[in-house]
Amino acid sequence: MSGGVRIIMFGRQGAGKGTQSARLAEHFGVPHISTGEMLRNAVKQDSVVGRAAKSVLDRGELVDDDLMVSLVQGRIGQVDARVAGYVLDGFPRTIAQAAAFDSLTEARPVGFVIDLDVAREIVLVRLSGRRVCESCSTNYTAPENEPKPWICEKCGGSVVQRTDDTEQAINHRLDVYEAQTAPLITFYHGRGALHVVDGVGSPDEVFGRLTSVVNLSK
Repeated sequence: MSGGVRIIMFGRQGAGKGTQSARLAEHFGVPHISTGEMLRNAVKQDSVVGRAAKSVLDRGELVDDDLMVSLVQGRIGQVDARVAGYVLDGFPRTIAQAAAFDSLTEARPVGFVIDLDVAREIVLVRLSGRRVCESCSTNYTAPENEPKPWICEKCGGSVVQRTDDTEQAINHRLDVYEAQTAPLITFYHGRGALHVVDGVGSPDEVFGRLTSVVNLSK
């Protein structure tokens, strides 16, 4: 396959696709491209893109297709992704984005489209207990006696609940996912490119299933 291993990761918010995408990227020696992280960094830096995206993200809605396509196009055009490949996490989110991405990657098409399957009721529990370091983005699960303040073990930053991890925002994001992103599963399945992987289990168990799919399919 020209240009290395290229993977798109799907899954409901809270399915663990960020964690598993990072592990896959390290395993195959390719960059992990998280569009959510790219947008959150833009918000943190108060850039033009960040200001445009902040209110949309806070509502748990999807950012404009053209903006997302432009961000991804710039990133996959960088040397590391162009040469080695990538694990793309959080994109495409709509059929329009998928169609645009097909055009962008015609010369180096994606090899694997993976749906990390975790039921909605499970991800609701996961997301409501998720906490993240404001400085290094390390994820934590809130214990029963959640510390206040909570200091990150890795960098000493403040660990907080993301504004889009409130119960109302979570349910809205999942509704948006079902309405706009889930049809992509049908889109890629119809092209014979989709691999559905059970996302329930320990991180090592899930990672083993993912690498088996990619290795067997190469």
